[in-house]
Amino acid sequence: MKELTESQRMAATLKIMGAVDEWGLTGDQIIAVIDLPESQRSRHLQKFRDDTPFPDSEQINLRMASLLGIVDALRTSYPRNLKMGARWMNMPHRRFQKRTPVRTMLEDGQVGVIAVLSELDCAYAWELTGSTRS
Repeated sequence: MKELTESQRMAATLKIMGAVDEWGLTGDQIIAVIDLPESQRSRHLQKFRDDTPFPDSEQINLRMASLLGIVDALRTSYPRNLKMGARWMNMPHRRFQKRTPVRTMLEDGQVGVIAVLSELDCAYAWELTGSTRS
């Protein structure tokens, strides 16, 4: 993820927090999906909804980029019904061994987040394969 200004980090934080809230995640699940430090308490998550951007660390920046990709891909996949993105995230899928995308991300960490992003965004999956145009 490219270097973000403080206001860009805040905008990204708000977008991600809005998405995880729509997906129905609990405080502990939000901490896990965003890959916040284990010392983070779920009762302190409100600050990320209000006026504090996520911490600036390489692992959180990587997770933020992936989660923003998921959010954007859901919006692109379901442009006329924004509630469908949350529904999709909570429905079992055969590609995730009949787990929901949310559960896949929670159980598999960054690998699960990348799997969900790859399922939603074929261009991202194409780049992961190392394929090039001929």
